[in-house]
Amino acid sequence: MSPHQTVEHSETGVQSAGVTLPGDLAMPPQAQKLVVFAHGSGSSRLSPRNRFVAERLNESGLATLLFDLLTSEENALDEQTRELRFNIPLLAERLTGAVDWLAQYYPTEELAYGLFGASTGAAAALITAAERPALIQAVVSRGGRPDLAADALPKVQAPTLLIVGGEDAPVIEMNRDAAGRMQCVHTLEIVPGATHLFEEPGKLEECARLAADWFQEHLAEGRRL
Repeated sequence: MSPHQTVEHSETGVQSAGVTLPGDLAMPPQAQKLVVFAHGSGSSRLSPRNRFVAERLNESGLATLLFDLLTSEENALDEQTRELRFNIPLLAERLTGAVDWLAQYYPTEELAYGLFGASTGAAAALITAAERPALIQAVVSRGGRPDLAADALPKVQAPTLLIVGGEDAPVIEMNRDAAGRMQCVHTLEIVPGATHLFEEPGKLEECARLAADWFQEHLAEGRRL
């Protein structure tokens, strides 16, 4: 994308599973590919790490949607109980509903869709990919828990990139185990020196670069050609 071109940002009420969820849609000029973010472990569309990655994807010409998987009331409850953030069926239902809505929403209905999942959101992304193979063309997981996608793993058809920090030993093993159950094109990318949140200098930038390259390679130029 030219540095002189601006990304169009808009607040969007995402309709999913009977609820309206606040979202931030970013559309670079002539964007043909959209990456939908699935947050997890108590995070939201305001996650600074995911927003950083989204900005880098925008710079590469990819549209992005960051939205909350929980309503404000559910989020307040989850802050007390920490239960909903691990309710993978609920998160996946919300994400799948959002993708179905995007396919009918005028600004995004013609785009090719990819999913970027972090932490427990990665499990939701993989379940959605398994349930909507005609819509989801690629998946990227950052420090994710793909193991929580359980029986959906062998059903995923979308090429999947699993990014894990080299210092995040337990999650590396979880991702290796999950990758062993996947039958689609998939890659496990371990970023040396990175811990779970990729907080070390340059590590989140590396994660964003890997994600952008994966989506550019595996997403078509629009869904309906």
